[in-house]
Amino acid sequence: MPYSVKPIARVVVALGVVAVVCSEAAAAHVRFVTNAEQAGEGLAFLADALTDPVNALVLGGGGLATLGALGVYLRVRPLQRDVGVFRDVMTGYRDLLPWLLRLGFGLPLVGAGFAGYFFNPIVEPVAAPGLVRLFQIGLGFALLFGIATRMAAIVGLLVYLLALVSQPLLLYSFEWVPGLVAIALIGSGRPSADEVLQTVAAAEGTVYGRIDPVHRAASWLNRNADPYERFVPTIIRVGMGLSFVFLGLFEKLLAPEMALSVVEQYDLTALAPFPAELWVLGAGFAELGLGLAIMFGFFTRISAITALSVFVLTLFGIPDDPVLAHIGLFSLASALLITGAGAYALDNRIGADKPAMAHAGATPADE
Repeated sequence: MPYSVKPIARVVVALGVVAVVCSEAAAAHVRFVTNAEQAGEGLAFLADALTDPVNALVLGGGGLATLGALGVYLRVRPLQRDVGVFRDVMTGYRDLLPWLLRLGFGLPLVGAGFAGYFFNPIVEPVAAPGLVRLFQIGLGFALLFGIATRMAAIVGLLVYLLALVSQPLLLYSFEWVPGLVAIALIGSGRPSADEVLQTVAAAEGTVYGRIDPVHRAASWLNRNADPYERFVPTIIRVGMGLSFVFLGLFEKLLAPEMALSVVEQYDLTALAPFPAELWVLGAGFAELGLGLAIMFGFFTRISAITALSVFVLTLFGIPDDPVLAHIGLFSLASALLITGAGAYALDNRIGADKPAMAHAGATPADE
């Protein structure tokens, strides 16, 4: 073996820690916590900040170091056995995936209903706020208990997309799209009220089976949705990646005044002695890079773990950031730990010419 395993492992771990620390503010929705009213001149900010030699050196050096470490890791693969065992353990939770997604999007809906906002903490209902609150609470409980799960997800998705036309700020919670689409395709799973009711309705000789008005319609919907369940990892990956890319661009890099106000508001320069603009650049580019990695399925599980780490650090570092607003992203990242990259991902091509991994049944891809 041309390289020593332990030093390479230390490099990978160290770079991961640096990426998480530098992107601590990345997962925070800036608009949720800032008082700044102006986004600022994004292109002018980028031109000034990126032409600063120190900023260019830090960002360029960090990017090259990360790419170099990944290249060495792909060449040496020091954690083959660990990755194989971890993947097998996570895949064993596949039956819990519907329950995970239902919790991840049911809870924020109930919270939004009780708090009075509409899907997103910075968006208020434009009309009939009382009915909107009841709608979100009812839809959220339908997802939590798994009652008419697929239909509830479809209704929620349609309402979100229709509202997006008049409420463009909903784009800052774009995770609702992949989350609700995934639930509509994967169904309620178990435990769920749907499974209990359908089992009773399908049993021969039950009274409920004779009076149940929706069993046949639900069975038809399930049969037509089931063939597309295999695309759920891809939908989650692409949707979550787009959300990260959007937030990195339009909340950090192209909205510098808002991002800089967050750095000042929470005195982040005291946490790490970097200039404020470098905090914004680091957070924006980290979020952009992480989003692209997730979107294209590049080191999907590692990227998902990085995203989860950033969420956790954000919640501790920015106490005003509403926890409920991030539960959907938490659930999507957790889902990718279980499913891996799915179809149409770079993980499926990485190391295709390499020997099989030592772990039985494992492949070099999807690390």
